Formats: sequence, structure tokens, C-alpha cells
Amino acid sequence: MSRSAHPAGPRHADVLPEGHYTAPAADLNVLDPKVWAQTVTRTESGSVSVGGIDVATLAEEFGTPAYFVDETDFRARARAWRTAFGHDADVFYAGKAFLSRAVVRWLDEEGLNLDVCSGGELATALSAGMPAERIAFHGNNKSVAEITQAVEVGVGRIVLDSFQEIVRVAHIAQSLGKRQRVQIRVTVGVEAHTHEFIATAHEDQKFGIALADGQAAEAVRRALTLDGLELIGIHSHIGSQIFDMAGFEVAARRVVSLLAQIRDEHGVELPEIDLGGGLGIAYTSDDDPREPHEIAKALGEIVTRECEAARLRTPRISVEPGRAIVGPTAFTLYEVGTVKPLEGLRTYVSVDGGMSDNIRTALYDAEYSVALVSRTSEAEPMLVRVVGKHCESGDIVVKDAFLPSDLAPGDLIAVPATGAYCRSMASNYNHALRPPVVAVRDGEARVIVRRETEEDLLRLDVG
Repeated sequence: MSRSAHPAGPRHADVLPEGHYTAPAADLNVLDPKVWAQTVTRTESGSVSVGGIDVATLAEEFGTPAYFVDETDFRARARAWRTAFGHDADVFYAGKAFLSRAVVRWLDEEGLNLDVCSGGELATALSAGMPAERIAFHGNNKSVAEITQAVEVGVGRIVLDSFQEIVRVAHIAQSLGKRQRVQIRVTVGVEAHTHEFIATAHEDQKFGIALADGQAAEAVRRALTLDGLELIGIHSHIGSQIFDMAGFEVAARRVVSLLAQIRDEHGVELPEIDLGGGLGIAYTSDDDPREPHEIAKALGEIVTRECEAARLRTPRISVEPGRAIVGPTAFTLYEVGTVKPLEGLRTYVSVDGGMSDNIRTALYDAEYSVALVSRTSEAEPMLVRVVGKHCESGDIVVKDAFLPSDLAPGDLIAVPATGAYCRSMASNYNHALRPPVVAVRDGEARVIVRRETEEDLLRLDVG
């Protein structure tokens, strides 16, 4: 069944796309631990709790929609990454996934470093007490003001993304009487098996300096000649939501080859290599992410093997998990507003949020799970599309899923694995108020990012 032309794109024209969804789970009341945070459980009464607090209680106190973060799970995942890589490597949490002052403090306490990519993220990190030397500053077009701020406070590294930026950072550092530690981001021609818009290592995109045609080698040569810079290593990032390590192997081989070329041409062995982030998480039961210890072992073996072949000392490895830490630790809680069956097609379930709190489905065609969490149900499963309240046909939260057929207005449903990018990319479309972020731990819940108010919106509108 198809309606072939639709201005919002083909996924809105195909009413029931073949093979786009799997069969319903045997029991819709069971929560797959692969996609839900560590302390999320279904209680004897049938409702769901996180950190020992029932979702109905959370909804009553904090309202819906709202993001709830399992702090115990966040800390455990951060600790697992730190432990897996040990003291001979660096773990930088990618702040773009989700950043707040509470998160910065958790990272600091768990021994992780922090990667930021804007002046606002840097300000958040510093205001929460993250030592500047444990911060890396990223981005493809850093402003003069951002670079100046980063150099002044003494960030541990700035990742250079273009020839212009090499000169710009060097000039600012020299004018401030400093020598800034930097890495050069190279694009190594590896396209991870991921969505086109989040694959970042092929040449035809905005990030980095291409390894091809000697461009990266020339960038290294220039950086080594400038007094304001201390070149400490090469940075590579091949994409996002990656499950296969093969791309990292090819990328590492090409980066190590560049390190060998630098040694041969300049007599310098750079001490560090950053392989970026992008490791995938489970959004649905079909996803099969790797554990941090598996990733650490695989990356360590890849780099060591390639360096031995090139007769190089093995450099210190850095990685940048963001989504892999915060993504699985949170869920978004919604209240059902309307249930609209379309006979022979599917049922549209409208919730009190939408693309303003989760743009990823519309932007990346992302897939999510969903569950009825305020009660259990023995009703037959029905195919649903969970949609928001915005004036936009692409306002989809979960494209295809199964919920109990007795679902009704007022029920609470939750979408897991929304810790990464959902709040970071949230908007005020239709003048929606961005939801709060609530941390839950050991029977206590506290707001770490408050809900926006209409006064917040009007305060920015100067008339």
C-alpha cells in the first residue's frame, strides 16, 4: 500500500513499509534490559520505576514530557569506560551528547575527561569545576572568541580542523604568550556503516583535513613550524552509532601510516592518537552494542599491531564516548493524549511532546522502542506510530512499534535510550517548552535542568 508522492518524504507516503518493523514481543509488559537503564524495573503493581521511584510519582511531581536519567547507570557506564582503558589511555566524554553541570561533576568524580565543541559547552564545563587541562576543544569553525577563551583558561588540547584554524590558533596562543597543545583532525576515507548524515570520515564532508593528496601531511608540517603550537597527535573520527570494529581498524592503519610518515620526514614521533567515538547503543532489541572492555581490547590491539608493523612506539590512545555513556541511561516519559486507529493501517498515538524533545527520528530516520509504563496490560498488541503534538507531518517519535490495544488517553508511555542528543537538540518549535532533565538515584529525584516556562520564552522576545 503506497502513496507515492508526499512533500515530507517517502517514509510518510508508505503507510505500512514492508519489513520496517518486527513482530511484537511475546509479552509487551517485559522490559528488555538491553534498551532500558540499569535501575528501571516493573514493580509488582505493574507500573515501572527508576531508581526506586514509580513513574506515576515522577510524572505527578515533575510533569510530562520529561527526561529521567538513571544516575547510578550513568556513573557505572562512565566507570566502566575508565576502567576498560586504564591509566595508559584517556577517555573524553563527548559533551555534545548531553551536557549539564551535574553531568560535568559526575564525570569529574568518575575520572573522565571532557570533549566540548562550543563556547557554551566550555563555559558549562568550567562553571562546574572541570579542570581545564582535562578538556579538549573540538569543532570545525571555532570563533576567535572561543579559541581565545580556550587558550586563556588552558584547555588540554584543541583539535585543529582546517588550515585556517592552524594559523588562527597559533596566532592567538602566541599573542597570549602561550604554547597551545593541539591535535590535527584528519579524514581518513573510512565511511562507517551508519546514516549518511552522521558518517564523518569520508572526504566529502565538513570535518577535518583529508589524508588524501598529502593535505594532512602538509597540515602537520605547518603545525610543527609554528611557535604557538605544540602538536601532540592525530585525531580521527569515523562516524556514529557504529557496531562493527572493522572501520576503526582501517582508520587506525591509515593514521599510523601518517605517524610513520611524520617520523620519517620530520624526525618526530607524535605521542598521541585519538580514535574518536561513535560506538553504538541499543535503541531496540535488535541492536547489539559492544561492551567497553571489548572496545578497549580491540582498539588497543589494532593500534599496537599497526605501530609494531611501522616500527613506531605505541602512542597514547584517546577515545570519546558520549552516546555510549549517557544514551542508555535515560528515558523520556510522555502522557498519551489521543489514540487514533486507522482501520487496516495502524494506530496513531499522540503524546504531549514530539519533535521538539526528540528530533532524531525526523532528522536521521532513527528507530526507538516504546512501552506502556503506568500499568501492565494483557490486551492484544497493536501496531502504532507514536507522534507528537506539533504542526508537522514529520513529527514522529517512534515510527513503528507495538503497544497494548487497550491503550488510552492518560496512560504513561516511555521511550528508552533518549539520554544522548534528545535534550541537546531540543527546540522551541511551535513555542514548545523544553522538558526538564531529572536525575534519579537511590529513591531520590532532583531536577538538573529545569523545565522551560513561558516567561523564559517571553524574556528572550524583546518586542
